[in-house]
Amino acid sequence: MNVRETITGWPQGWKIVFRALKYRNFRLFYLGQIVSLTGTWMQQVALGWLVYQMTQSAFLLGIVGFLSQMPIFLISPFAGVISDRFNKRRILLLMQILFMLQALLLAALVLTENIAVWHIIALSLFAGIVNAVEIPARQSYIIQLIDKREDLLNAIALNSAMFNGTRFIGPSVAGILIALTGEGICFLVNGVSYAAPIAALLMMDIAFVRCEIADFNIIRELKEGLSYSFRHKIIKRILILLSLTSMMGTSFMVLLPAYAKDILQGGPHTLGFLMSAVGAGAVTGAIYLASRSSIGILKTLIPLAAGVFGAGLIGLSVFHFSLLPYLLLFAIGLAMMMQVAASNTVLQTTADDNKRGRVIGFFAVAVIGMSAIGSLLMGFLAGLIGMEATLLTGGLCCIAGAVVYLRRRSPKDAGHIQLKSPS
Repeated sequence: MNVRETITGWPQGWKIVFRALKYRNFRLFYLGQIVSLTGTWMQQVALGWLVYQMTQSAFLLGIVGFLSQMPIFLISPFAGVISDRFNKRRILLLMQILFMLQALLLAALVLTENIAVWHIIALSLFAGIVNAVEIPARQSYIIQLIDKREDLLNAIALNSAMFNGTRFIGPSVAGILIALTGEGICFLVNGVSYAAPIAALLMMDIAFVRCEIADFNIIRELKEGLSYSFRHKIIKRILILLSLTSMMGTSFMVLLPAYAKDILQGGPHTLGFLMSAVGAGAVTGAIYLASRSSIGILKTLIPLAAGVFGAGLIGLSVFHFSLLPYLLLFAIGLAMMMQVAASNTVLQTTADDNKRGRVIGFFAVAVIGMSAIGSLLMGFLAGLIGMEATLLTGGLCCIAGAVVYLRRRSPKDAGHIQLKSPS
């Protein structure tokens, strides 16, 4: 696609921002995900509120959050093997059905007043396991929904914008529903919302290329994917940098409630504004990436975004007055989204077709699994050396990772990404 761009890199005209939606399959996927993710954010808010109302325990809040993320660290690499060898659409259909059953069971337990803490813990772990299987299949499926691979960055960026956009809508609707009807209705709405992606997947027209699986061995396939990823210099560097920034950077979000209360001397509204600043930055970054007509220079953008992310964390540890924390969080959200989306695009366009699911499985571990570990680490460090020192340490680690990434890349990495022809 030939599109004139301005000197600053912003294209003339907004049509290019939404160009991936011209593909019917991606359009179906996108609309289904908008409905489903809105319900997911509603459930997350309602679940956190319900847990705290029942227990008055911040520790149990952390446990529920940890259980919903930790399975990704353990299961996603194996799920990547499965998504490489089996029909991704069928995997996604099954996972959406399981998500629906989990939400409807939560709704039934709450609405009948039979809910107990152990139900919430068990169902959160179940959702975490389902999510760990679903992420590699969903992320590696996106490339099959578009006809031209040069539109992959646009598709991934639009997906990120949608994810962060529904973060604004879902919690707002959940707050109103909780006040009017209670948490159970939020779970019920989320359960019903999964009908949208299920219908979208059933309506798609994508041929499945069957892989030979007569001698299928999941451990051997996992080792093959791991060996491939760490022999491939570009994939290896991206995964290592993502792991570092997720563990020492992205996990700072767990400290925001304490930062709002203890550092800024604010209340719940302060925390809400801080979270919104991160989300606004992420949406802005996603829209900018979606506006690009080329996926060149992404390999340069990845360490640059990691460096800006680290600088933002350092600034957050030092500047606590006026609007500066909000501006810094806006920059952090923008850089965080750009690094993840650019990394996702490079990984998907670089990986071989028959190994893409496994690479994306490792990507999920790097982004979400390492963030879960980092949340525990950040909380421990904050209690040991203080909030500001913890943020400073995280920022310095992100910058150090970006510098090492730049020093170890080869000159050809700075050039444009070579797209593989669709198989």
